Parts: sequence; structure tokens; C-alpha cells
Amino acid sequence: MKLQPWWEAVSLTDMSDSQWESLCDGCAKCCLVKLEDYDSADIYHTNVSCQLLDTESCRCSDYPGRHKVVDDCIKLDRNNINTLAWLPKSCSYRLVAAGQPLPEWHYLRSGDREMIHSYGASLRGKVVSELEVREEDIEDHIIKWID
Repeated sequence: MKLQPWWEAVSLTDMSDSQWESLCDGCAKCCLVKLEDYDSADIYHTNVSCQLLDTESCRCSDYPGRHKVVDDCIKLDRNNINTLAWLPKSCSYRLVAAGQPLPEWHYLRSGDREMIHSYGASLRGKVVSELEVREEDIEDHIIKWID
């Protein structure tokens, strides 16, 4: 009998904080600057990342203090994970919440945190920091991500 991985056996509500945090696949797509059309409420992704994103590691450079530095940084949690339509379909939190398996490149399955990057599933090499883009030019960076 094959044992079920813990992320399939434990419900989101029963996960410890460390289990929840370990679900993050490190794609960094939640760290993109997004623009909202106020008339239609459509959300547009850009290839501009949050100022705190280390674009090489695809990790936040100040994860514990991010909400003090970036006032519109949204904390993903068990209560809002199903309400954030702008998250990519490939987001590990969304997959687990929907009862779907983690992708083979997820480090919980592969044991390798670099595999997501070699598969091209992260933002590594695909974004520029918002520190390098003038606010009035952000609309020029709207892109269509493929999940």
C-alpha cells in the first residue's frame, strides 16, 4: 500500500503554518504587479515584479516584513486562496485546494528547489523589478502568462 503524501492527506485547514508555507512552489507569479481595469474589473498581469522579489531565486527578499514595505502585498491564506482569481492555474496552493496533484517539478515531489526553474515554470529570467520601471510605463509591460 502506497502512502499518500502529506499535502494530499491533510486538509488545508488542518495544515500547520510550516506545512502551508512549504506548499509554495516558488514560481513568484503572485509577486507580479497587476493592473485592474476599473470599468471591467479585469486584471492584467505585467512582467514587472514587486520591488522585494529576488528575481534570481524567485523568493521575497523580506518575507517577514513584506507587508510593512509593500502596502498592497496580499497574504495568501486558507481563507482567501479560492477567491484570488488572478493566481495562476498552476499555483500549488490552488492545486491542493482543488484536490489536484502537485506538478512533478514541485520540490515536495522532486526534492529539488531548482527544478521549477529548469522547467520554466517560474519567473526567473522573465521579469524586471518595479524599481526599474517608471510607474507611468507599467501599462507597457502588460503580458499574457501561459499557465
